[in-house]
Amino acid sequence: PEQCSRAVAVQRRVDCHPQPGATQENCEARGCTWCTTDVPNAPWCFFPEDSPYGYSLGGNAEKTAKGWRVTLNKRSQLSLFGNDISPVVVDVEFQTKDRLRFKIYDPNTERFEVPLKIDSPGVAAEDTSYDVEFTDDSSHFRIKRKSTGTVPLVDLFFSNQYLQITTTVPSTSVYGFGEHEHVSFKHNMDFVTYGMFSRDQAPTPFANLYGVHPFYMCVEDDSNAHGVLLLNSNAQDVSLSPNPSLTFRTIGGILDFYVFLGPTPENVVQQYTEAIGRPHMPAYWSLGFQLSRWGYGSIDVLKETVNRMHRYDIPYDVQHLDIDYMERRLDFTYDKENFAGLPEYLQELKKAGMHNIIILDPFISKDEEPGTYRPYDLGEEMGVWVNNSDGVTPAVGQAWPPGDAVFPDYTNPKTVEWWTQLCLEFKNVLDYDGIWIDMNEPSNFLQGQFPGCADNDINNPPYIPSISDRSLAEKTLCPDSKTYLGEHYNTHSLFGWSQTAPTFHAAQQATGKRAFVLSRSTFVGSGKHGGHWLGDNFSQWKDMHYSIIGMLEFNLFGMPYIGADICGFNYNTTYELCLRWMQLGSFYPFSRNHNEQDPAFFGEEFAKISRATLRIRYSLLPYLYTLFFESHVHGNTVVRSLMHE
Repeated sequence: PEQCSRAVAVQRRVDCHPQPGATQENCEARGCTWCTTDVPNAPWCFFPEDSPYGYSLGGNAEKTAKGWRVTLNKRSQLSLFGNDISPVVVDVEFQTKDRLRFKIYDPNTERFEVPLKIDSPGVAAEDTSYDVEFTDDSSHFRIKRKSTGTVPLVDLFFSNQYLQITTTVPSTSVYGFGEHEHVSFKHNMDFVTYGMFSRDQAPTPFANLYGVHPFYMCVEDDSNAHGVLLLNSNAQDVSLSPNPSLTFRTIGGILDFYVFLGPTPENVVQQYTEAIGRPHMPAYWSLGFQLSRWGYGSIDVLKETVNRMHRYDIPYDVQHLDIDYMERRLDFTYDKENFAGLPEYLQELKKAGMHNIIILDPFISKDEEPGTYRPYDLGEEMGVWVNNSDGVTPAVGQAWPPGDAVFPDYTNPKTVEWWTQLCLEFKNVLDYDGIWIDMNEPSNFLQGQFPGCADNDINNPPYIPSISDRSLAEKTLCPDSKTYLGEHYNTHSLFGWSQTAPTFHAAQQATGKRAFVLSRSTFVGSGKHGGHWLGDNFSQWKDMHYSIIGMLEFNLFGMPYIGADICGFNYNTTYELCLRWMQLGSFYPFSRNHNEQDPAFFGEEFAKISRATLRIRYSLLPYLYTLFFESHVHGNTVVRSLMHE
């Protein structure tokens, strides 16, 4: 009790035992303080005020052409997870008037860095809106807004498989971080932790979902706003504390931060997209209402649905085809029995002014008769698969196609060539206008590939962030699988991102028009080449509410072409829920009903109300199109919260 009365105040505690299973004994063995508390989720094991951890200056801060360089040495032998790295270097780059980068890395060993190209000017920007100040021992530094105050950064850990940094934030108005199903747009700061690692998982609060966006915006008490990106693709989590502070933890790569000084929320997003890539300019037709369903089952049901929509005169421009159009769920095929005449029917829809979207999955069946399934044969010949840890044999898992499947490695230029060729060839079979890429987390119906994941530090690192099942291999491939850019441990969450640009360019080449790509898995910068929907949501009122939060967040992430499955995807919807959702969804930037209960399903009255709401949308399309133009050219949001105004 005496120790606890002198300890760090509860709201300022930083967890010293972030993995499960903390006890007083193992806490104190780390040199940390153990004090119980009845404050929910507050850590019982935490760093003392005079923590022996962290780094201190190994020499004077030196001026460089781009800003500053500081070398830091580890203070003590104490270690959280072993293999600590010392010295580490902090490079501070004054990139633009309102953008600062600071990069913390190992000067002696090359570590994985996200291959997203962000232009770094050769010289420091002049007349910046910020200053950087180092404390006397340079173990802490502050980014200071010249006009007002500070954003200090403190307490660093840098080991081979565990990197942590804590920063205080100037207010509790924090937004962003994804992809999650957040229950409010402004975050709760009461010791809440969010994991980020792409995963095939239906939206559930606190679960790590399909994409990874380690970006947040903070609105300061004087209403100035700033944004911060941690450009890191490893499994990671972030803890929000009432101090207020944020603690970032990641298990690989480097700590590569970009700070955007705003000062308005809209300026923050403009500066962020200037760095990561402006959102693509969507085709005008893709702002029309869209219809989809998993389970039409036959061309007759598809035709009946389309005819019913037209019979009720419901505005409707785009028809999607989910995996049931394929022959036995094999990419680049169509079911010539149940969907006989599909190529001709798509042509017919196009003549009537409609557009067609096909779905493609990122796994390829390896068990077809040799010589009968070109996507596999050509891929095998070109060597395009994600490999096992030996770097030679393809990783084999299971997914939608019959038998076993292999996984294309889109970080490999040969794979891009292979994928482009197949997309161009398939355009001659089904006359599509856009491509919907699904399951690209990448999803696998096993825990790791055959025959399971080896027991090593890559597959079972000393710390696994706060992600579902605390597993890096659940429903995906083993972390020690090899991709062109390195281990899946580093590149897993980049899979969807690496597939999006090649699909965008292939669709552009195939159609000769602006590309339409809709991707389930996304990463920082995905908006440059694709849109997103909020995944396999549920036909429940709360999901309709949370879709608004998801839309606002993806606009912060530079992905304004965003919407949720109208009426819900999982479970059966009800008349009233679906009607209200049609009224809301009519104003999603990406407006698509993906449910067995389409707007013409419920009869005349429902159709009449849906028609009226959609007609309001259509009357506003020139305005929506202009918003997308401003987003593409200047990086503005399309859907924004009122504070942006």
